[in-house]
Amino acid sequence: MQKTLFESFSSPVVEKCDVLICGGGPAGVASALAAARSGAKTTLIEVHGCLGGVWTAGCLSWLIDYKNKSGIMAEILQRLEQAGGRAITRAGERSSAYDPEIMKCLLEEMVVEAGIHVRLHSRIVAAHVDDEGRLSHVISESKSGREAWSANVFIDATGDGDLAAQAGCGFDMGHPESKETQPMSLMALLTGLDPEKIKEFFEETSGDEKEHAKSRLFNHLKAHGHSPSYASPTLFRIRDGLFALMANHEYGVLGINAEDVTKATLNARRELNSIIRTLKESGPPWDNISLVATAGQIGIREGRRIHGRYRVTIEDLLEGRKHEDCICEATFCVDVHSTNPRQGKGYSDMDLEIVPYQIPLRAAIAADVNGLMMAGRCISGDFFAHASYRVTGNAVLMGENVGKAAAYASENSIMPHEIISHKLATV
Repeated sequence: MQKTLFESFSSPVVEKCDVLICGGGPAGVASALAAARSGAKTTLIEVHGCLGGVWTAGCLSWLIDYKNKSGIMAEILQRLEQAGGRAITRAGERSSAYDPEIMKCLLEEMVVEAGIHVRLHSRIVAAHVDDEGRLSHVISESKSGREAWSANVFIDATGDGDLAAQAGCGFDMGHPESKETQPMSLMALLTGLDPEKIKEFFEETSGDEKEHAKSRLFNHLKAHGHSPSYASPTLFRIRDGLFALMANHEYGVLGINAEDVTKATLNARRELNSIIRTLKESGPPWDNISLVATAGQIGIREGRRIHGRYRVTIEDLLEGRKHEDCICEATFCVDVHSTNPRQGKGYSDMDLEIVPYQIPLRAAIAADVNGLMMAGRCISGDFFAHASYRVTGNAVLMGENVGKAAAYASENSIMPHEIISHKLATV
């Protein structure tokens, strides 16, 4: 059998814009909105059939580390509230539930209002870097075939750093010693539950009571014949009649390997269906439970951490470091889900007490390729810092400020790494 197939493609350049964002999740949407509102001609390319990424295709249904965020994050929350899509907030916590379907429509409304060119159902498959080390084009594949896109500045908001890797950027993945990555989880939406009758399993409180609710759910499942792959299964109410469940861990799989992601998705969906059957067969108050949907995209906690011009480390978190070029202040704990089931199936803050810390713009500027920025969990950082800043409240604020910076670079015909010195020179 032939080992390698060599092909030569001629890809039409379908568009030239100021700022092009690859990945339409929380970070990508925020980047696109900020760039467009700053006056940049903006294009947003997304692989799924909706915007929102893990928020929508992933049915995450839970916003984390958003309370100290203004700008686009606050706007999304306000508009969710107006649309009836935001739900109960746990007392004293930095998180809140939302309806994924309402979120889909809201994000689409916002990007259309901003005049952003959106291309769904399109995957970035290659990148072209010119002789001067500048990213000049990205290549997508879709129902329209293979197409090239040109821009002054590109933003990788793919989560896993797909664009940056295709452009030749260096990156890190996994625990610094074991190289194991955090497990994946597939979300489920449920109905047929009476909130009052199952309240002990999803207490909308913080601290110990929240953990007790998870333990009770785990023990109930185990007592009826199913031991979940995740030791802290979490059930939360989106609204009366609709709940979300996160109850599985897929270990030993890489988010940048299609075979691994496929295997994890099949295993996780099988387990979720088994969990629902177990609950239903356990009798009241679970006898009317029904699985509405499992996510189309499994939740990938960890992918590539692209090498940037600053690396956010655990020391930044422990010391609460500040930066003049701050793009986001993060407050979420170090949240490491067990990378190896033999060493436990839960999650831990690793006994690391963080101080609110700032992420600098430099961590969102690629070190190895010019004209490329990152937004969201693929920015430059170490394993433990990533376990804190990866959540979506931070992704939105990072994305917003990266989008503004990209628009500024495009308008002034400079590279992203020249922004700070250019601003100082023009003061």
